[in-house]
Formats: sequence, C-alpha cells, structure tokens
Amino acid sequence: MKTRKIAAVLLSAAALLGTVAAPIKTGRDKTAAAIRTDLKREASADVDNVNPWGSGGQITLNLSGCAGYETITVVVEFSGTVSSASGWGFDSYSVNGNRVTAVVSATGANSWAFDGNVGIQVSGSDISSASLISVTGSGSYSGGNNGGNNGVNGGENSNSNNGNNGGGVQPAETAEMPFVPAGQGVHGDDWLTTDGDKIVDMNGTEVWLTGCNWFGYNTGTNIFDGVWNCNLRDALKGIADHGFNLLRIPISAELLLQWSRGEYPTANYNQAYNTDLNTMNSLEIFDYVLLLCENNGMKVMLDIHSANTDASGHNAPLWYTDRISTDDYLAALDWVSARYADNDTIVAYDLKNEPHGKASETEHAIWNDSEDANNWKYVAETAGNIVLDNNPHALIMIEGIQIFPIDPLENDFTSTNDEDYYNSWWGGNLRGVEYYPIDFGSEERNRQIVYSPHDYGPAVYAQPWFEGGFSYESLMDDYWYDAWLYIDDQEIAPLLIGEWGGFMSGDNLTWLQFMRDLIAEYHLNHTFWCYNANSGDTGGLVLDDFVTWDIEKYDLVKTVLWQTPDGSFIGLDHEIPLGANGISLSDYSGLDIEPVTPVPTKPETSDDGDEGEETLVPSASDSVEAANETSAGRDVSESTAPSSASEKTSSSSGAAKTVLTVVLCIVGAAAAIGLGRFIYLLGYGFKPAEALRRILPKKGK
Repeated sequence: MKTRKIAAVLLSAAALLGTVAAPIKTGRDKTAAAIRTDLKREASADVDNVNPWGSGGQITLNLSGCAGYETITVVVEFSGTVSSASGWGFDSYSVNGNRVTAVVSATGANSWAFDGNVGIQVSGSDISSASLISVTGSGSYSGGNNGGNNGVNGGENSNSNNGNNGGGVQPAETAEMPFVPAGQGVHGDDWLTTDGDKIVDMNGTEVWLTGCNWFGYNTGTNIFDGVWNCNLRDALKGIADHGFNLLRIPISAELLLQWSRGEYPTANYNQAYNTDLNTMNSLEIFDYVLLLCENNGMKVMLDIHSANTDASGHNAPLWYTDRISTDDYLAALDWVSARYADNDTIVAYDLKNEPHGKASETEHAIWNDSEDANNWKYVAETAGNIVLDNNPHALIMIEGIQIFPIDPLENDFTSTNDEDYYNSWWGGNLRGVEYYPIDFGSEERNRQIVYSPHDYGPAVYAQPWFEGGFSYESLMDDYWYDAWLYIDDQEIAPLLIGEWGGFMSGDNLTWLQFMRDLIAEYHLNHTFWCYNANSGDTGGLVLDDFVTWDIEKYDLVKTVLWQTPDGSFIGLDHEIPLGANGISLSDYSGLDIEPVTPVPTKPETSDDGDEGEETLVPSASDSVEAANETSAGRDVSESTAPSSASEKTSSSSGAAKTVLTVVLCIVGAAAAIGLGRFIYLLGYGFKPAEALRRILPKKGK
C-alpha cells in the first residue's frame, strides 16, 4: 500500500509540474492534451431494451462518445418503488427514490463498458417502465480503454450487480477455464418418440422428461436473462447438477428470422463474468449453449414463445402480429429445425407458447377442422409437418388454446358470448383434442405428438376453480381432467406440462403441492417455470443474484425429477451422465442405441427459381468451430459460409470428379477413424433385433 501511495503522490506531482511548465494555450499553439480534450465527443446512450416485470425491471443501453472521459455517469428512472439496483458494465449503483445512478470509470474493472452495452436492473414493486434521464462524461483520460477486452481485469470484478448475495460474486473457474471442446455426445442416438401416453427412446424404453424453463431469448436480451449477473457455463452446469434433464428455451420467431438472414442482435450479458462469450455473436452463443447442454447430459426443447422479440410478446394472442406474419412464423420454424436437424441435443419443438383469446375479443385462437387463419389446430399441423419434413425424429409439443365451446355441435366458435365457452389458462385448453386431434398425415408422424398444457395457481390469476377453496379432488373434477388430463388417462398421447410454478406461500403453495402430486401420480412429463429470478408472478428456482438456489422451491420440484431409488438423476443422453449427480440413459436402461441421422423428406432447394438470393448462414457446427478458432487467436472472418449446392454439372468429366472425390473421402475417413469404426458407422441405418423393453412402474390412474 505504501508503494502505491508514493506512486500516486509522484504521479500527482508530475501532473502538477506538467501543468505549470506547459500551460494550455489558445489558438494554433494548443498542446496535444488540450486538442484531445476539445475533440472529445459528448457522451450519450441509446436505449436498447426495457423489460419491467412488476417486482423488478431492467433497462439496457448502448453507450457512445465515452472515449476520453475519466468517468461516465448514467441516470435512469423506473416507475413504481425501487428498493435496490444492480446491473452490468458499471462500477457502482445508487438509488435515490425511483432513480438509479450508475457510474463507470475508465480505469476501473468495467472500463470495457465505455462505448459498449450496459444494463441496470432493479428490485422493488409496481415496476412497469424505465427511461433514460441523462448520460454525463467527466474528467479526462488519455490512456485508452479496454476496447472490449474483458479479460484484462484478471478475473476480478468490482461490479456490484450481486443481487442479494451480500457482495460481488465472481463465479468460480471463469477466466481460467479453457474453451469447451467439441461435443462429447454421440449424435443421433437420443431421438425420442411415443407409445400411447408414454415417451420412449428408440429402444422403446420409457423416459421421463423433467425439466425447467429459462427465458431471455424472447425478451430482447438475446441470451438467457440473468447472464448479466452469472456465468453462463456455471449456470447451465448447475441446472444439470440439480437433476433437470430438459431445458425449455423460450425464443421469438423474430430473432430466429434475424439469425436466418445473417443478422445477429447483440447479446446482453456481463462480459466480465463471461469472457468466453466476448468473441461470439448471439447465434454463436446459442450454439455454444447447445454444446454446454450436450456436455452436461441435458436436452433442449425450443419454444416459440412469441412472434415479436419483446418481454411482453407472449401477451399477443396468436402466432402472428403486425410485424410477423404466419408465413414468417412458419419460416422461422423451418429454418431452425433444418439448421439443427442432425443435433439431437434439441429433441423437441414447442410450436407456439400459449395461443389464447376470449370469444369476445377480436383476436383469439380457435380449434376445429377449418382452415381459418386463427385456427391453431390447422396452423399447428402445418407447422409440425414443416419441422418433421426437416427432422422426422423431433418431438412436436402442441399447446392448447384458451376457450372451447360448451356445445361444439351448436357453436363452432361462431358465438362471441364468453359464457358459451369453457375458459382455461392460456394454452391450457385441450378439450378440442377429443373432437379434432392433431393429425400429421401418417401414423409414424403422429407418434411424435406430445400435447403440452400450462397450469398455474391462484397467485397468477384467481380462476373460478379456486373460488371458495379447493382440494386435489376438486381441481381434478372442476378443471384438470376435462381440460387435458383425459389425453393421458385415455392414452391418446403423452402430456408434458410446459409451465407450472409459482410463489411458495398461502393457497399458491397448496396448489403447487397438488400439482406436484398429480405429476407424480400420473408420471407426467414437465418443465417447471422457471429458472429465472425475474419472473414477476412466479419467482424462480434461483434468487435475484441468479446464482443462489431457492432451496425450499427446489426441494418441492426435486421430488418429481427423474431419479433412481438411490437418488441419482437420470438423463436423456445415452452416453453422457446428467450433470455431476446423475447417470446416462444407457446406464439406467442397460441398452445402447444405434444412432440415426434425420433424412429431410422435402427438397433442400427452393422452388422459387432465381427470385432473390438466399442468405448463407453458417451451420451450427461452423459456429462452434469458428468460436474455437477465435479463442485460439484465429480470425473467424477468414472462414467462409457453406457454398450453395444449387449448381449442378452434367458433364461426364464433372461426374467423374465427383465420384473420385467421394471415393477419396471414404478412403480418407476409413483411414482416419479405423476400418472397424468406419464399417460400424456405415451400419447406422440398420437396426439390430428388437431390444428388450424396460417397463417403468405403471402409473396410477
């Protein structure tokens, strides 16, 4: 400390002497320092995204004009009451009423935020909006900023975005960990299908999908929410270590379309905590997420949560908006299912989150045998077939709607009187399956159908079946069975409760316990809502710091996670154990799987002729490879996107060259991996004799 103080005194003295010896002049005789000061731009910021959720909120900003200043001070204002503030990209946060002042220094640990993306997050009550008040630059600094190189701080971070964990948290093994290598799993051996009301692997072994949700790719964060305060790698590992074998990832159709065009909206995260992400665009980060899930033995269900990228986008009742058409929605599903057709980390697609709307509302989803623009059954069949065209092995999750006619023979969604309909949670009404089940056109494709209702307790909304008190039996009689449980009970198809969760108090806790008991009794697949701390009407599995687990809530959910009798969690990957506390599916079943590669059942080329050129987007494997190259110091820009296969040659010499190339590739592959392994790979398409099927204990009915 004495050495630092002496150095500081000497530097101050030198600065003072320099000022006396060379005073700033006017006119043509200005010193270089004075010229640098005069040329400084005015510090400013553009609002990137605002995401309020009642008990908290977040505003993200893109700073500019900050170079040359010593300190940047940002003031934002939130509606409601603000009790605490945190974020990323700043050194300190202070609260004064409903305003937050955030400060970052050019010489501090977060100097990377100068002219970068920063965020301010608050906890409180009645938070419904946020706005930027001012951006001020003060002092002068000529040393140059980090320029985005966030590893300079040596793994330390004085950022106070620590939620309620009592201090700054630096996740372990972040700066020093090497980039994750290529995926450790065997691709093509983990596809799933159904048998009656069960989901089974390709050997026929019944599996139990027990997962959770983590949103953010739908809100405008363009990555999971909360990575502004945690390490992505540690968080995903933590989810797997806690026994969740499936991660439902909400995403917007708009973001998928942007990625398909080669546009990569900025991912908003804490760059000091996640230095391994700093060389990647948002699509590459998503590919990295899939890689991390694979290496932790965890599968993914992609959920088209909203058409628009918007934290409130799920409030739109349909799959199309004024910005995203039905064709756009279908194109987004087409692109993403084709891109990941050979990646069995993504085992399921939830076609659309919570189609809804009451009969009295102009826009509302219906379920019948028409081809109406708002008929969810018709659109779901179209969308599901598009996905299955690209990947016939993907599970297709189909949610319900909000209403269904009490008398469908007399009222085919023609009445606008809400009293003529059974009401439900958004996406929770699957009564229409009894009359108009989803049909993908073949028995084989229909085996990929899983119906996926959502269900919540009275803390989210006081539904009629909660009035006057409720019991497990009353919920069964008044709502659960007729709305969706009959589908499982009558073995029409499996169910996966795509969202259930809430606060652990009062009647809502009672409902949570009943729902948990229902899941256990019927062995229902489910994904708990949610991991996020910033879910305003439910809370999350982690607290506001996105690091500390809510043990009471986790203990409730843990009882319906797939486990062996000795408490080992069972994963859905046949080779890789589920996290640090689990086993692989082959360890559980005793059976191995012969991998298969999905063969698209539609032409790969467009029939649009020469009308426009297709934007070439690197494949998922290309993104991971590019990220690895960047981490090794190679320039990603040197790699090229896959070339189009639309040009064909008809000359005999061209054909001969093609044949020769194929032969050389085969010989090279055999030499590289060994003849025995190569012959085994050639046999992927040949299944062995039917394996013994391991039957799980029968469900209670």
